[in-house]
Amino acid sequence: MIADSQQRTLEADVAGDEYVFSLRPLLGVVWKRSWIIVLVMVLFSGVAVGGSLQQTPLYEASNKILVGRGGGFILDPTHAEGLELLAVTMSEAVDSRPVAKAAIRQQDLKLSPKGLLSNLQTKVIPQTQFIEVSYVDSNPERAKQVVNAVGKAFSEKISEVSQSADDNTTVSVWDPAITPVDPISPTPWRDGFIALVLGGFVGLGLVFLLEHLDDSWRSSEEAEQISGVPTIGVIPRSNLPNPSRKRVG
Repeated sequence: MIADSQQRTLEADVAGDEYVFSLRPLLGVVWKRSWIIVLVMVLFSGVAVGGSLQQTPLYEASNKILVGRGGGFILDPTHAEGLELLAVTMSEAVDSRPVAKAAIRQQDLKLSPKGLLSNLQTKVIPQTQFIEVSYVDSNPERAKQVVNAVGKAFSEKISEVSQSADDNTTVSVWDPAITPVDPISPTPWRDGFIALVLGGFVGLGLVFLLEHLDDSWRSSEEAEQISGVPTIGVIPRSNLPNPSRKRVG
């Protein structure tokens, strides 16, 4: 008896000194309130998909502008480096008010220069002489019209400047834009998936928060551990009818 008592005391001391982490209680908490996680995920996903479907579809049309010397490609690597830096400058020049005004005037576009530039983007394709110009609009045909008008207006302006400065720098629309078919936004399936994942994390956080706020004792062992008093007995849950309810008749 003394040996058994000492053994139990030793095991208790070892258990008190070492902290053993177990996933079983956490999984039990998640499983018990899994309906909350599912509800939050469905709610987040439904709101995201519904909001996405109510948005106006937007289309993007883009063309490629070639920056060259004398109207062609530069094959010499030493000159090509300098031309790539020139393309960066040209990219900034495309996205400018004078070019926007010229494009609006030539095509009689019902846009303001500020409104046109707000939906216009330019990007230099690395290690090339190309600049990609794109325009976003709710009308796919208008998106194509605007971006091609910008490319044409920019090419003409650079030609004017080159002639006046006796420079052989040329800019031409190498690959004109075509009418886009598929919208770039909204993307209901992608938005729904992101919202589904986000809802899962929020649901997990809510489950653990509710578990933390729940101060009820879930077992006799937990009651004994918290109170420090040995458990003498457990009263089982009763399913007897409520005596306060009286039968009528």
